[in-house]
Amino acid sequence: MNLNAIHKVYFIGIGGIGMSAIAHYFASNGKQVAGYDKTPSQITRALEVKGIEIHFEDALDKIPISFFKKEETLIVYTPAIPKNHVELNYFIEHNFTVLKRAEILGMITEATFCLAVAGTHGKTTTSSILGHIMAQVGATSFLGGIAENYNSNLILGDDNISVVEADEYDRSFLQLSPDIACITSMDADHLDIYGDSDSLNSSFIEFAAKVSQTLVVAKGLPLKGITYGINEPSDYKAYNLKIERGKYVFDVKTPSAEMTNIEFHLPGRHNVMNALAAFAMADIYGISLENIKHRLSTFMGVKRRFSYKIKTDNLVLIDDYAHHPAEINVVESSIREMYPNEKILVVFQPHLFSRTRDFIDDFARALSKFDEVLLLDIYPARETPILGVDSEWLLGKITTKCKKQTKKNNLVKDIKNSSAKVVAMLGAGDIGVTILEVTDQLLKTVENET
Repeated sequence: MNLNAIHKVYFIGIGGIGMSAIAHYFASNGKQVAGYDKTPSQITRALEVKGIEIHFEDALDKIPISFFKKEETLIVYTPAIPKNHVELNYFIEHNFTVLKRAEILGMITEATFCLAVAGTHGKTTTSSILGHIMAQVGATSFLGGIAENYNSNLILGDDNISVVEADEYDRSFLQLSPDIACITSMDADHLDIYGDSDSLNSSFIEFAAKVSQTLVVAKGLPLKGITYGINEPSDYKAYNLKIERGKYVFDVKTPSAEMTNIEFHLPGRHNVMNALAAFAMADIYGISLENIKHRLSTFMGVKRRFSYKIKTDNLVLIDDYAHHPAEINVVESSIREMYPNEKILVVFQPHLFSRTRDFIDDFARALSKFDEVLLLDIYPARETPILGVDSEWLLGKITTKCKKQTKKNNLVKDIKNSSAKVVAMLGAGDIGVTILEVTDQLLKTVENET
């Protein structure tokens, strides 16, 4: 399919983080873009500001009439859309060109030199760091989060180089054509799709086989490639890690050179690993080490990835997308590293009934590491409830003495009643919206107290 021959692109699920980046991309390249999503959000509002028409009701009469011209229009949808969706079924039944988001990314990567970042954890931050480094040579980056430097999930460059987040959900990353790729981690996840961890690992092996030039892998993964790690024998090694004035300073040894006193502002050793993965990919591509060092020092982070919403002497509020036990463990250890003597309260919204069921004991162990726990109801996303799988079940397995199941409208009161100085709000559901309201109310309290 020749994307240049397409003049109109209609997105079903346009507010998704991956979908919106492609919508932005097409609109920036002169295509007429419109779409549907279930609910308004900051992402949909940002697209509307760019002139993209969006509606929030699954109804054919809401679609602009010009998008019914079959020969000119491409329909793009996300797998999260239900099978009974009226608009999607209309376009399929009337033989429009209907493609998944991953298929579109596949076409883009096939036509460009592609650097792809895969992994069950770390891929959003790593691809955002890499996109920031590669922006200096005109790369266009499609990200799974909002990069703070650009306030966008798209870093728009030219059509020669692409940086993409390679998503393992629904085996989407197998549609890509990567030239240089990285795999950050292979922990079990998305078992509603894969069934078991062996099937997930097989998909990563299949993805690795698609890489045409160089595969970069975190040290310890069961894959052959250029390795990276912290303080252990690897092709790219970070060492001499120090925390100075709230930032990391470290050295990197490459297969052929050394770079000292690299500054990086994101907290947590996992983020040093993410930076190191991006460092390796950029170096392999051919970016000078000095340029990589400079770009790492100017990277500001990704929204909802250890994002500080409040940072005062009396209260620290951290927002993070962590929705898997391994990610929760990483957030907890990062907070302990930054605030070793403080009591920590976690507010967690489980994401998906199936994920909660599949990792119930791991979730309980991860959350039990915090001093206090506030647990919200499970965010269902694309799923219907599973009998017996709920937050009450999870709460019963958490061993922290100070724990409570709560509702969003009680969060501010619950946080105020806690003696914890550091609060982390975690999850991939609408807790990302809830924290904006919580932040506003807590800031008013802080201002009144001062």
